[in-house]
Formats: sequence, structure tokens, C-alpha cells
Amino acid sequence: MMPMDSREPVTGAPAYHRDAYLTELETEVVEVGDADRRPYAVLADTIFYPEGGGQPADRGRLGGAEVVDVQTVAGEIRHYLDRTAARGPVRLELDWPRRFDHMQQHTAQHLLTAVALRDFGWRTTAFHLGPEVSDIELDVPKLERAELERLEDACAVEVRAGRSIRSLTAEVADFERLGVRSRRLPEGHSGPVRLVEIEGLDRNTCGGTHLRSTSGIGLLCLLGTEPMRGGTRLFFAAGDRVRRRMAAHEDRNLRLRSLLGAGDDELPEIVALRLEKEKELARAVRLLGDELAAAAAAELAARPEPVVDRHWPDRDMGFLQLVARRLAEAAPGKAALLTAAGEGNSVFVVVAGDDAGVDLAEVGPHIAEKLEG
Repeated sequence: MMPMDSREPVTGAPAYHRDAYLTELETEVVEVGDADRRPYAVLADTIFYPEGGGQPADRGRLGGAEVVDVQTVAGEIRHYLDRTAARGPVRLELDWPRRFDHMQQHTAQHLLTAVALRDFGWRTTAFHLGPEVSDIELDVPKLERAELERLEDACAVEVRAGRSIRSLTAEVADFERLGVRSRRLPEGHSGPVRLVEIEGLDRNTCGGTHLRSTSGIGLLCLLGTEPMRGGTRLFFAAGDRVRRRMAAHEDRNLRLRSLLGAGDDELPEIVALRLEKEKELARAVRLLGDELAAAAAAELAARPEPVVDRHWPDRDMGFLQLVARRLAEAAPGKAALLTAAGEGNSVFVVVAGDDAGVDLAEVGPHIAEKLEG
């Protein structure tokens, strides 16, 4: 796409609203500043969307600087940069794959919200666009898998329909007449409100960037739910994210098939069996450890000396503590220094029975110092 030239200050909508598919722009830096050691620039016009309405800020380049964040502060759009910019003409380059991904997810959210309300009466109360998956919150206590499948199927119909999408402005007084599915407006807002319309399906207040048609969503996949504030959080992915997730799943399944020697349908059962065997082995190891600790404590208790010591080259702190407890019970008149070294860590325990006459609070630090611990 050819870059647009907009060196003169723009009093109307910014470029990202005039054309969400614009990837380059010639404009001008009209103000520079620094906030919390972060340099920023204010432009005459911009293709960079500032974070808001659940949609993350855009990224890209502003001349020779990287745009690392975009925020609206006190009515101006600040482009936070990795270095200080200069006033004057500048060329903007948008990170288009990131923006297009956000447009797919945000448009999918509008479609999902509209279909959930139209076909099932479920109202959306919140939206979050994440780096891997996105979610909406619905005012329904619980959703069964069959309901999710019906919702996903209904959304797929609207994606294939290729409904056109456009933005328009309207006064709040006209919302009811226009059938606007409105969210709460910012406090103190006055004047026209930007709407995003999916032809024949939805009309909603929104300042984000969107596709030109529902067909641009490609795929909308519902991933699962969890309870949230008395309602249900519904996770989803759309567009190219679905393709990437599918490729990742296939790669993961290929590795699992190779490791476990089983087909896709058998993987859950095979993994469940392996986990159960692992639990059984862990229980057996724990019992053997208990027996070994008991035998070690008995051997130490049988020694004639009042102070004994023992070292294990391949044990951990938990084992030493178990031996110490058993020894204190079996020989209350003895004291012992127990040491171990395993997996690169050296540990020690000092134990004294009730009748040993040893002040552990005093002795312990001295031993730690001697052992450089």
C-alpha cells in the first residue's frame, strides 16, 4: 500500500481510524517529551493505535526509533520510543502482522459477542485481547460443551457470510433508534461517538481497529471456559492464530506419538497410565527412604559415643531431617552431625535429643561457619 502524506495537523480522525489497513505514513513530530525516563513523541497524524478498549497498542518504527508503546495521555496520543526523536517530518512504519492479528481478534470478539446475544441471550460484560488467546466474559453462570459447539457453529456461519464492516459516528441520543449495543462511555464524554457496524448483525460503540469483512476472520475457535465473577470467561482464538495453534498441536502430537508409541486417540489413556505408575513408584521410593532412614537412625543410636556423625553422598535435606527425627526418638541422650551432598547441593543437620544437653541454637551457627554454609 502506498504511504499517505499527512504533514499538516489533522483535526479529524487519526489515520488508524480513517484506514485501518494503512501501514506507512509521512507525517510530522509536533512535540517531544520524556515521562518516567521514557522518551515520547506526539504527531500531527498517526497510524499507531493507542492501547484502549481491550486492544493492545501498536508497534513499529518512527523514523529511526522503535515505537515500544502508544498511550492516550491528557487527550494526546503519545508514542513512546526507544530513543529520543526530533521535531519535524517523519516516516511511520507499522508492524503490520501484529496489527492485523489484533484486527482479527477484535473483529472476532464483536462477532462472537453479537451472536452470543442474538442467538442465546448471553450478554458480554468484558473483553481482553491477549498475546496467545483472547477472552470475553458472559453473564451466564455456566456453559456446557454442547452450547459452545452451537455458538461456534453459529459464528462460523457469519464468518462465511462475509458481512461488511464499517465505522460511523452517532450522537448518544440516537443510540436507541440505531439499535446500538452500547458499552459504558468514558466519564464526561460529550459529542459524537464512534460506532463499528457489522452489516445486518451488530452496531456497537468502539474505538478499535477492525477488518473490512467478517470473512477476514477466517476461523473462530472457542477454546474453553472458566468461572469468573458469577459469570463465565470464554477463551477464543481467531484468524491466523488458529492456524498456528493447529500446527503447534500437530507438532506436539507427533512428538508424543513417537515417545509413547501410540496414536492420537490413545495418547490420553497412555499418559494417564504412565502417571499412575509414576505415583506408585514414588510411593515405593518414599517407603524405601523411610526404611533406610530408620535403619540409619538405629545404627547411629547403637554407637557408644554421645556425639556421632554420618555422611551420605547422594541424599537431600529431607532424608537428613527424617534420620534426625528418628535418632532423637531412639536415643534422646545423643547428638549428631548429619551431612549429605546431592545434585550439586551440600546440606547438614545437627540433632540433639532431649537429654543430650546440647544447645542447638548456639552450636548450629558455629558448625555452619566451619562448613562455610
